[in-house]
Amino acid sequence: MTIASSFRHFDELQPFNDRQQLLECISVTAEAPDVMTFGFKADKDSWFRYLPGQFVTLELPVTPDDPVMRTYTLSSTPSRPFSIAVTVKAQAASIGTRWMFNHLKPGMKLKAFGPLGDFSFVRHPGEKYLFISAGSGITPMMSMTRWMADCAPQTDVTFLSCARQPDDLLFRAELENLAAQMPRLNLGFIVETHAPRHGWHGLRGRIETSKLALLAPDFRDRTVFCCGPEPFMRGVKSMLESVGFDMNRYHEESFQPAAAPAAEELAIRAGAGEVDAAAVSTVTFTMAGKEAKCQPGQTILQTARSAGVRIGAACEGGLCGTCRVMKVSGEVEMNHNGGILDDEIDEGYILACCSRPIGDVQIEA
Repeated sequence: MTIASSFRHFDELQPFNDRQQLLECISVTAEAPDVMTFGFKADKDSWFRYLPGQFVTLELPVTPDDPVMRTYTLSSTPSRPFSIAVTVKAQAASIGTRWMFNHLKPGMKLKAFGPLGDFSFVRHPGEKYLFISAGSGITPMMSMTRWMADCAPQTDVTFLSCARQPDDLLFRAELENLAAQMPRLNLGFIVETHAPRHGWHGLRGRIETSKLALLAPDFRDRTVFCCGPEPFMRGVKSMLESVGFDMNRYHEESFQPAAAPAAEELAIRAGAGEVDAAAVSTVTFTMAGKEAKCQPGQTILQTARSAGVRIGAACEGGLCGTCRVMKVSGEVEMNHNGGILDDEIDEGYILACCSRPIGDVQIEA
């Protein structure tokens, strides 16, 4: 079969459906030390519908019987909808990402959930923007900037990228090319240190108010998107608060929401006599053929684990959508953070990590 035979017009394709399709790896690109971009297409003819800055959760077969879930922001742009890409950095203790580095090759297929997420200028629009990133936290900003370059090149954006050294500044050459196409895209780079071989003449150290005012003199008038390691985002947020920035226009990407009460904590409460036995629910897992008692306040996910029923989960805070399951009967209280769509809820789906039974419940798991 020739490449021409695979051509399809856009209106002949359906959007990617994570319940029915897999992702097929189509490219692997080294970006920097311990940073790689993995490109994917759908295993069936489809296109990808998502917002710039959203994420996907990948099921990685690190071991045959116990895959791990990892959430990655899309670095690609929905203005080029036939493929998606994630740019990932492997830390010393990485498990899933190291597996990708060592084993994921073009032609391999993975299960994926999403795209989902609220970290996008579409959800938080402004007249002009300030993107502040560190390390691989640049990925959602690249997605948004790539979309703007394709669809709204007159957008006013100041893009600040921070890294340990010049070699770690991801997508620097591409950003400089985009700045030539976008007359109101202004770039700023800050590195903590550099060597003579780098020939670095830019700013060094860490981001602080004086550097911010130099690179973005009108930062108080901009809508800010910030992404990077948690300590970096805390520092940026504290810096902006200290100068009276309107924090309603500050948005940050984080996959670490507050966790639900641990199963051990709930067990201690029950032993202390705090739980009314009449308030204990029964959760039936129809596919596993198991029933389990659920203490008040305990989630469907915690109950499943106590019964030895496997439900995949990544963030465990209602963000990633990985633990989406069908509720066959009964009622639950679900407090999610954007990891499930309204039409999915209407169909009967819930997120097991943030759903607590109200009476007896049957779950398709």
